[in-house]
Amino acid sequence: MIEDQNRQIEFPCDYPIKVIGDYSEDFALTVTRVVQRFDPAFDPADLAAQPSRNGRFISLRITLRATGEDQLNELFAALKATGQVHMVV
Repeated sequence: MIEDQNRQIEFPCDYPIKVIGDYSEDFALTVTRVVQRFDPAFDPADLAAQPSRNGRFISLRITLRATGEDQLNELFAALKATGQVHMVV
């Protein structure tokens, strides 16, 4: 079955993202604070962390309540602006 490549996201929705950065003790807290600016109902207990094999990087899996593309674009920019985030997917 071929998926429709032009399918639009219907907002509002629960939107999963993965945030990848250098491992540090405050990385999850920094990311949580940014996410909560865009989704005040985000519960940090729902965050799943996975360190890289060598411990240099960490990825965080987050599901937030997305209200629109502008919100997501601004969130991605704010995460990158922390200087700790390498990639958001």
